[in-house]
Amino acid sequence: MFSDAARPRFALRRLPSRSTTFADDVRSGLSAMPKSLPPRWFYDALGSALFSAITNLPEYYVTRTEEAILGAHGAEIVEAIGGPVSLVELGSGDSRKTRLLIGALLQRQGALEYLPIDIDATVLEATARGLLTDFPTLTVNAICAEFSDAAAALRTRPPGTRAAVLFLGSTIGNLDESEAIAMLSSLRRALTPNDVLFLGADMQKPRDVLEPAYDDPLGVTAAFNLNVLGRINRELGGHFRLDRFAHRAFYNEERGRIEMHLVSRERQTVRIDALDLDIVFGEGETIHTENSHKYTAAQLERIAAATGFTIARTWTDEREWFTDALLVAEVE
Repeated sequence: MFSDAARPRFALRRLPSRSTTFADDVRSGLSAMPKSLPPRWFYDALGSALFSAITNLPEYYVTRTEEAILGAHGAEIVEAIGGPVSLVELGSGDSRKTRLLIGALLQRQGALEYLPIDIDATVLEATARGLLTDFPTLTVNAICAEFSDAAAALRTRPPGTRAAVLFLGSTIGNLDESEAIAMLSSLRRALTPNDVLFLGADMQKPRDVLEPAYDDPLGVTAAFNLNVLGRINRELGGHFRLDRFAHRAFYNEERGRIEMHLVSRERQTVRIDALDLDIVFGEGETIHTENSHKYTAAQLERIAAATGFTIARTWTDEREWFTDALLVAEVE
Protein backbone atom coordinates (compact mmCIF):
# COMPACT_ATOMS: atom_id res chain seq x y z
CA MET A 1 0.00 0.00 0.00
CA PHE A 2 1.32 3.41 -0.97
CA SER A 3 0.66 6.02 1.71
CA ASP A 4 1.61 9.37 3.10
CA ALA A 5 1.91 10.32 6.77
CA ALA A 6 -1.73 11.32 7.07
CA ARG A 7 -3.75 8.59 5.35
CA PRO A 8 -3.42 5.73 2.89
CA ARG A 9 -3.77 6.91 -0.68
CA PHE A 10 -3.79 3.52 -2.40
CA ALA A 11 -5.63 0.27 -1.81
CA LEU A 12 -6.13 -2.75 -4.06
CA ARG A 13 -8.98 -5.22 -3.62
CA ARG A 14 -9.44 -8.41 -5.57
CA LEU A 15 -13.06 -9.39 -6.06
CA PRO A 16 -13.87 -13.07 -6.54
CA SER A 17 -14.87 -13.54 -10.16
CA ARG A 18 -18.31 -14.84 -10.96
CA SER A 19 -17.18 -15.56 -14.51
CA THR A 20 -15.71 -18.70 -15.99
CA THR A 21 -11.96 -19.30 -15.75
CA PHE A 22 -9.45 -19.08 -18.57
CA ALA A 23 -9.26 -22.89 -18.67
CA ASP A 24 -13.07 -23.17 -18.78
CA ASP A 25 -13.34 -20.73 -21.68
CA VAL A 26 -10.49 -22.33 -23.62
CA ARG A 27 -12.07 -25.77 -23.25
CA SER A 28 -15.57 -24.71 -24.22
CA GLY A 29 -14.55 -22.17 -26.87
CA LEU A 30 -12.10 -24.39 -28.74
CA SER A 31 -14.38 -27.43 -28.53
CA ALA A 32 -17.27 -25.52 -30.10
CA MET A 33 -18.16 -25.09 -33.75
CA PRO A 34 -17.36 -22.41 -34.75
CA LYS A 35 -14.43 -21.92 -32.37
CA SER A 36 -14.15 -18.74 -30.28
CA LEU A 37 -12.37 -17.22 -27.28
CA PRO A 38 -13.63 -14.26 -25.18
CA PRO A 39 -11.59 -11.07 -25.71
CA ARG A 40 -11.02 -10.54 -21.98
CA TRP A 41 -8.25 -13.15 -22.13
CA PHE A 42 -6.14 -10.90 -24.37
CA TYR A 43 -5.00 -8.94 -21.32
CA ASP A 44 -2.18 -10.72 -19.57
CA ALA A 45 0.97 -8.64 -18.99
CA LEU A 46 2.18 -9.07 -22.58
CA GLY A 47 -1.26 -8.50 -24.04
CA SER A 48 -1.71 -5.28 -22.05
CA ALA A 49 1.68 -4.03 -23.27
CA LEU A 50 0.81 -4.87 -26.88
CA PHE A 51 -2.52 -3.09 -26.61
CA SER A 52 -0.77 -0.02 -25.21
CA ALA A 53 1.46 -0.09 -28.30
CA ILE A 54 -1.60 -0.39 -30.57
CA THR A 55 -3.05 2.82 -29.13
CA ASN A 56 -0.01 4.71 -30.45
CA LEU A 57 -0.22 3.38 -34.02
CA PRO A 58 -1.19 5.95 -36.68
CA GLU A 59 -3.91 3.63 -38.02
CA TYR A 60 -5.57 3.21 -34.63
CA TYR A 61 -7.62 6.39 -34.45
CA VAL A 62 -9.79 5.37 -31.48
CA THR A 63 -7.54 6.41 -28.57
CA ARG A 64 -6.25 9.67 -29.98
CA THR A 65 -9.72 10.72 -31.19
CA GLU A 66 -11.29 10.23 -27.76
CA GLU A 67 -8.23 11.78 -26.14
CA ALA A 68 -8.74 14.88 -28.30
CA ILE A 69 -12.40 15.09 -27.25
CA LEU A 70 -11.47 14.90 -23.56
CA GLY A 71 -8.63 17.39 -23.99
CA ALA A 72 -10.81 19.92 -25.81
CA HIS A 73 -13.92 19.56 -23.65
CA GLY A 74 -12.64 18.30 -20.27
CA ALA A 75 -13.74 21.34 -18.25
CA GLU A 76 -17.14 21.36 -19.97
CA ILE A 77 -17.59 17.61 -19.33
CA VAL A 78 -16.71 17.99 -15.66
CA GLU A 79 -19.15 20.89 -15.37
CA ALA A 80 -21.89 18.70 -16.88
CA ILE A 81 -21.04 15.82 -14.52
CA GLY A 82 -21.37 18.12 -11.52
CA GLY A 83 -20.00 17.22 -8.17
CA PRO A 84 -18.42 16.40 -5.96
CA VAL A 85 -18.17 12.81 -7.18
CA SER A 86 -16.16 9.66 -6.80
CA LEU A 87 -14.75 8.57 -10.15
CA VAL A 88 -15.19 4.91 -11.10
CA GLU A 89 -13.66 3.49 -14.28
CA LEU A 90 -14.56 0.20 -15.94
CA GLY A 91 -11.65 -1.50 -17.72
CA SER A 92 -9.28 1.29 -16.71
CA GLY A 93 -6.05 -0.06 -18.25
CA ASP A 94 -3.27 2.52 -18.00
CA SER A 95 -5.77 5.38 -17.34
CA ARG A 96 -4.05 7.40 -20.07
CA LYS A 97 -7.14 9.33 -21.16
CA THR A 98 -8.64 9.40 -17.69
CA ARG A 99 -5.83 11.68 -16.53
CA LEU A 100 -7.47 14.50 -18.48
CA LEU A 101 -10.70 14.16 -16.49
CA ILE A 102 -8.90 13.56 -13.19
CA GLY A 103 -7.05 16.84 -13.63
CA ALA A 104 -10.26 18.72 -14.45
CA LEU A 105 -12.15 17.14 -11.54
CA LEU A 106 -9.38 18.01 -9.08
CA GLN A 107 -9.47 21.61 -10.24
CA ARG A 108 -13.19 21.64 -9.53
CA GLN A 109 -13.42 19.75 -6.22
CA GLY A 110 -9.91 19.81 -4.76
CA ALA A 111 -9.66 16.11 -3.85
CA LEU A 112 -10.88 12.99 -5.61
CA GLU A 113 -11.37 9.29 -4.96
CA TYR A 114 -10.65 7.22 -8.08
CA LEU A 115 -11.81 3.59 -8.29
CA PRO A 116 -10.26 1.94 -11.36
CA ILE A 117 -11.59 -1.54 -12.16
CA ASP A 118 -9.38 -3.76 -14.30
CA ILE A 119 -8.58 -7.45 -14.68
CA ASP A 120 -4.80 -6.85 -14.50
CA ALA A 121 -3.57 -6.12 -10.95
CA THR A 122 -0.04 -5.33 -12.18
CA VAL A 123 -1.35 -2.58 -14.45
CA LEU A 124 -3.52 -1.20 -11.63
CA GLU A 125 -0.54 -0.92 -9.28
CA ALA A 126 1.81 0.59 -11.87
CA THR A 127 -0.80 3.11 -13.00
CA ALA A 128 -1.62 4.10 -9.44
CA ARG A 129 2.03 4.93 -8.72
CA GLY A 130 2.13 7.42 -11.58
CA LEU A 131 -1.24 8.96 -10.75
CA LEU A 132 -0.45 9.43 -7.07
CA THR A 133 2.85 11.09 -7.91
CA ASP A 134 1.25 13.48 -10.39
CA PHE A 135 -1.91 14.27 -8.40
CA PRO A 136 -1.14 14.80 -4.68
CA THR A 137 -4.79 15.13 -3.61
CA LEU A 138 -5.92 11.96 -5.40
CA THR A 139 -6.82 8.71 -3.61
CA VAL A 140 -6.83 5.46 -5.61
CA ASN A 141 -8.92 2.50 -4.43
CA ALA A 142 -8.28 -0.01 -7.17
CA ILE A 143 -10.40 -3.10 -7.78
CA CYS A 144 -9.04 -6.14 -9.58
CA ALA A 145 -12.07 -7.59 -11.35
CA GLU A 146 -13.65 -7.81 -14.77
CA PHE A 147 -15.67 -4.77 -15.75
CA SER A 148 -18.72 -7.04 -16.00
CA ASP A 149 -18.46 -7.37 -12.19
CA ALA A 150 -18.61 -3.59 -11.72
CA ALA A 151 -22.04 -3.66 -10.12
CA ALA A 152 -20.68 -5.70 -7.20
CA ALA A 153 -17.80 -3.25 -6.78
CA LEU A 154 -20.09 -0.23 -6.82
CA ARG A 155 -22.28 -1.64 -4.07
CA THR A 156 -19.32 -1.40 -1.68
CA ARG A 157 -18.84 2.37 -2.07
CA PRO A 158 -19.46 4.62 0.94
CA PRO A 159 -23.13 5.61 1.36
CA GLY A 160 -24.05 9.04 0.12
CA THR A 161 -21.21 9.20 -2.39
CA ARG A 162 -22.32 10.32 -5.85
CA ALA A 163 -20.66 8.26 -8.58
CA ALA A 164 -19.41 9.19 -12.02
CA VAL A 165 -18.69 5.97 -13.90
CA LEU A 166 -16.36 6.03 -16.90
CA PHE A 167 -16.57 3.42 -19.66
CA LEU A 168 -14.15 4.84 -22.21
CA GLY A 169 -12.48 3.67 -25.39
CA SER A 170 -15.57 2.03 -26.89
CA THR A 171 -14.94 -1.07 -24.77
CA ILE A 172 -18.69 -1.47 -24.83
CA GLY A 173 -18.20 -2.40 -28.48
CA ASN A 174 -17.01 -5.85 -27.36
CA LEU A 175 -20.65 -6.53 -26.48
CA ASP A 176 -23.54 -6.89 -28.90
CA GLU A 177 -26.61 -4.76 -28.27
CA SER A 178 -28.41 -7.31 -26.08
CA GLU A 179 -25.23 -7.92 -24.04
CA ALA A 180 -24.65 -4.16 -23.69
CA ILE A 181 -28.22 -3.70 -22.45
CA ALA A 182 -27.80 -6.51 -19.91
CA MET A 183 -24.49 -5.11 -18.64
CA LEU A 184 -25.68 -1.49 -18.36
CA SER A 185 -28.94 -2.61 -16.73
CA SER A 186 -26.91 -4.40 -14.06
CA LEU A 187 -24.75 -1.31 -13.62
CA ARG A 188 -27.83 0.91 -13.34
CA ARG A 189 -29.20 -1.21 -10.48
CA ALA A 190 -25.99 -0.48 -8.53
CA LEU A 191 -26.34 3.28 -9.04
CA THR A 192 -28.63 5.80 -7.44
CA PRO A 193 -30.66 8.45 -9.29
CA ASN A 194 -28.49 11.26 -10.68
CA ASP A 195 -25.33 9.15 -10.66
CA VAL A 196 -23.83 9.36 -14.13
CA LEU A 197 -22.21 7.12 -16.71
CA PHE A 198 -19.73 8.66 -19.15
CA LEU A 199 -19.70 6.30 -22.12
CA GLY A 200 -17.31 6.23 -25.08
CA ALA A 201 -18.61 4.77 -28.35
CA ASP A 202 -16.91 4.36 -31.72
CA MET A 203 -19.24 5.39 -34.51
CA GLN A 204 -19.86 3.71 -37.86
CA LYS A 205 -17.52 4.90 -40.61
CA PRO A 206 -16.02 3.72 -43.91
CA ARG A 207 -14.37 0.31 -44.18
CA ASP A 208 -11.10 1.85 -45.41
CA VAL A 209 -10.78 3.67 -42.06
CA LEU A 210 -11.93 0.82 -39.84
CA GLU A 211 -10.02 -2.16 -41.15
CA PRO A 212 -6.46 -0.71 -41.01
CA ALA A 213 -7.11 0.23 -37.35
CA TYR A 214 -7.42 -3.50 -36.57
CA ASP A 215 -4.87 -4.84 -39.05
CA ASP A 216 -1.88 -2.49 -39.02
CA PRO A 217 1.04 -2.99 -41.43
CA LEU A 218 3.56 -3.33 -38.58
CA GLY A 219 1.71 -6.40 -37.29
CA VAL A 220 1.25 -5.16 -33.73
CA THR A 221 -2.44 -6.04 -33.72
CA ALA A 222 -1.60 -9.44 -35.19
CA ALA A 223 0.83 -10.04 -32.32
CA PHE A 224 -1.84 -8.93 -29.84
CA ASN A 225 -4.34 -11.38 -31.31
CA LEU A 226 -1.86 -14.27 -31.53
CA ASN A 227 -0.76 -13.69 -27.94
CA VAL A 228 -3.92 -15.39 -26.68
CA LEU A 229 -2.53 -18.63 -28.17
CA GLY A 230 0.82 -17.88 -26.53
CA ARG A 231 -1.02 -17.44 -23.25
CA ILE A 232 -2.61 -20.88 -23.64
CA ASN A 233 0.89 -22.27 -24.19
CA ARG A 234 2.30 -20.51 -21.11
CA GLU A 235 -0.55 -21.08 -18.68
CA LEU A 236 -2.22 -24.30 -19.84
CA GLY A 237 0.59 -26.26 -21.45
CA GLY A 238 -0.63 -25.63 -24.97
CA HIS A 239 1.40 -26.60 -28.01
CA PHE A 240 0.26 -23.93 -30.44
CA ARG A 241 2.74 -22.98 -33.17
CA LEU A 242 1.93 -19.32 -33.61
CA ASP A 243 3.42 -19.29 -37.11
CA ARG A 244 0.73 -21.75 -38.17
CA PHE A 245 -2.01 -19.20 -37.48
CA ALA A 246 -2.75 -15.88 -39.18
CA HIS A 247 -4.49 -12.75 -37.91
CA ARG A 248 -7.60 -11.67 -39.80
CA ALA A 249 -9.67 -8.53 -39.14
CA PHE A 250 -12.54 -7.30 -41.29
CA TYR A 251 -15.59 -5.07 -41.11
CA ASN A 252 -18.87 -7.00 -41.09
CA GLU A 253 -21.04 -4.23 -42.48
CA GLU A 254 -24.31 -6.12 -42.02
CA ARG A 255 -23.67 -6.44 -38.27
CA GLY A 256 -21.89 -3.09 -37.91
CA ARG A 257 -18.79 -4.56 -36.32
CA ILE A 258 -15.13 -5.33 -36.80
CA GLU A 259 -14.44 -9.04 -36.32
CA MET A 260 -11.04 -10.44 -35.34
CA HIS A 261 -10.16 -14.06 -36.01
CA LEU A 262 -7.16 -16.37 -35.88
CA VAL A 263 -6.98 -18.52 -39.01
CA SER A 264 -5.36 -21.95 -39.14
CA ARG A 265 -2.92 -21.95 -42.06
CA GLU A 266 -3.12 -25.75 -42.39
CA ARG A 267 -4.89 -28.80 -41.08
CA GLN A 268 -3.41 -29.49 -37.65
CA THR A 269 -4.04 -30.92 -34.19
CA VAL A 270 -2.96 -28.96 -31.11
CA ARG A 271 -2.52 -30.52 -27.68
CA ILE A 272 -3.38 -28.62 -24.47
CA ASP A 273 -1.81 -30.60 -21.64
CA ALA A 274 -3.59 -29.02 -18.65
CA LEU A 275 -6.97 -29.74 -20.24
CA ASP A 276 -6.04 -33.19 -21.53
CA LEU A 277 -7.45 -31.97 -24.81
CA ASP A 278 -6.53 -32.29 -28.50
CA ILE A 279 -8.00 -29.60 -30.75
CA VAL A 280 -8.37 -30.39 -34.47
CA PHE A 281 -8.25 -27.47 -36.91
CA GLY A 282 -9.11 -27.63 -40.57
CA GLU A 283 -7.11 -25.52 -43.02
CA GLY A 284 -8.71 -22.07 -43.04
CA GLU A 285 -10.73 -22.74 -39.88
CA THR A 286 -10.91 -19.74 -37.54
CA ILE A 287 -11.04 -18.88 -33.87
CA HIS A 288 -13.28 -15.83 -33.41
CA THR A 289 -11.51 -13.71 -30.79
CA GLU A 290 -13.18 -10.30 -30.74
CA ASN A 291 -16.02 -8.14 -32.00
CA SER A 292 -15.84 -4.36 -31.94
CA HIS A 293 -19.28 -2.94 -32.63
CA LYS A 294 -19.59 0.48 -34.23
CA TYR A 295 -22.57 2.61 -33.33
CA THR A 296 -25.11 5.07 -34.63
CA ALA A 297 -26.67 7.83 -32.53
CA ALA A 298 -30.00 5.99 -32.70
CA GLN A 299 -28.43 2.82 -31.26
CA LEU A 300 -26.96 4.74 -28.32
CA GLU A 301 -30.35 6.31 -27.59
CA ARG A 302 -31.99 2.88 -27.74
CA ILE A 303 -29.46 1.30 -25.37
CA ALA A 304 -29.76 4.18 -22.89
CA ALA A 305 -33.56 4.06 -22.92
CA ALA A 306 -33.56 0.30 -22.36
CA THR A 307 -31.25 0.49 -19.33
CA GLY A 308 -32.69 3.27 -17.19
CA PHE A 309 -30.47 6.11 -18.37
CA THR A 310 -31.10 9.38 -20.19
CA ILE A 311 -28.45 10.81 -22.53
CA ALA A 312 -27.95 14.33 -21.19
CA ARG A 313 -25.07 15.51 -23.42
CA THR A 314 -22.78 14.21 -26.13
CA TRP A 315 -19.39 15.35 -27.37
CA THR A 316 -17.74 14.34 -30.61
CA ASP A 317 -14.77 15.15 -32.84
CA GLU A 318 -14.77 17.18 -36.07
CA ARG A 319 -15.25 14.08 -38.25
CA GLU A 320 -17.88 12.60 -35.90
CA TRP A 321 -15.88 9.38 -35.71
CA PHE A 322 -16.28 8.96 -31.94
CA THR A 323 -18.87 9.99 -29.38
CA ASP A 324 -18.59 10.46 -25.62
CA ALA A 325 -22.04 10.52 -24.04
CA LEU A 326 -23.09 11.57 -20.54
CA LEU A 327 -25.86 9.29 -19.33
CA VAL A 328 -27.80 10.19 -16.17
CA ALA A 329 -29.40 7.46 -14.05
CA GLU A 330 -33.14 8.05 -14.09
CA VAL A 331 -35.40 8.01 -11.06
CA GLU A 332 -37.06 4.59 -10.99
